[in-house]
Amino acid sequence: MDTHDTTGTLEDALERLHAAGPERLGRLTNHAPMVVEALAAHGRADAVHRWLDLYRHKLEDLPGLVAPVTDANWRAALGDPRRAADWIGYFGRALAEQPWRDVLAMWWPRLLPGMYGGSTHPVIRVGHAVRALEAHENAPRLAELAHGLGYWAARHRPVPGIAALPAAPSAARSLDAVPPLTDPRGGFPDRLAAVRRLPLWADDVTDPDTARARLTELVRATTHRYATHGHGEATMLVHAATAPNAVLRTLGSLPRPLWAPSLHAAWTASAAVTAMYPTAEPVADVPAPRCTAQEVLERALAHGDEHVVKLTDTALDVGDEQALAAALRAVELSDPLVPN
Repeated sequence: MDTHDTTGTLEDALERLHAAGPERLGRLTNHAPMVVEALAAHGRADAVHRWLDLYRHKLEDLPGLVAPVTDANWRAALGDPRRAADWIGYFGRALAEQPWRDVLAMWWPRLLPGMYGGSTHPVIRVGHAVRALEAHENAPRLAELAHGLGYWAARHRPVPGIAALPAAPSAARSLDAVPPLTDPRGGFPDRLAAVRRLPLWADDVTDPDTARARLTELVRATTHRYATHGHGEATMLVHAATAPNAVLRTLGSLPRPLWAPSLHAAWTASAAVTAMYPTAEPVADVPAPRCTAQEVLERALAHGDEHVVKLTDTALDVGDEQALAAALRAVELSDPLVPN
């Protein structure tokens, strides 16, 4: 369903957004670059600026510089959210000097162990930027990749010390086997720190093609699961699907030896979010949507919530009835975006 936008609208929107920082209020993610890319990718570039006008009250200026990040000192700056602008500048310079796939290939394995910081939003933003660049390469889209990678580096956070539990053969059944937090309190960072045990589904996969197939299975399973479990936490459970989908849409731009490690990191993200936001009782029966994929997109756009649009983007990638039902479930469960 992806439709490459040739109007320049995405470029205009990204240039408008690159004066804004990756977060607001010190912790909440700026979703606008991801949403405008999703709308443009699915043939609704005409709605991009109208949506941005509704969202603009959630934007803050790009934070100030602290000190330049360099090839010599980057390790000391990794995971320091105060250094977001420094990291964005670093990647802007790197992408001006090297092909973007080379920069991505160098930094993906460095950043992958910390894809869980920022509620997984940094890797999601990178996934949107890569899709845009694969469709058409230009300066605003390269700058968006710099912002996404910079945000990821600034919010880099590993999840060490996870004890391995037995996993089921399928992604869906392994998600069912994820033990919920016994006392889920606080925001994403607090809950992430409390995750201690997860099934290691597909941990033995090393073949790149198998890794891609399993990652595709994971995206389908997490998207389907939202239809029956999304009411447990309508916003945060979206990331169990959108984070692995960001990884999946990036694989083709990465060297094949990185595909299996990407699967393993994506599984940890989905499983951790599942543990952090448990659903007491799933919905037994979710009705099939009585509308087309394009109509589902229109309903998500009319609703406007950034997570609804992004889950719909992933549901359209999956493309089956249960995925579209998940997108409609997000519309039902979430508060709509309204002007400030």
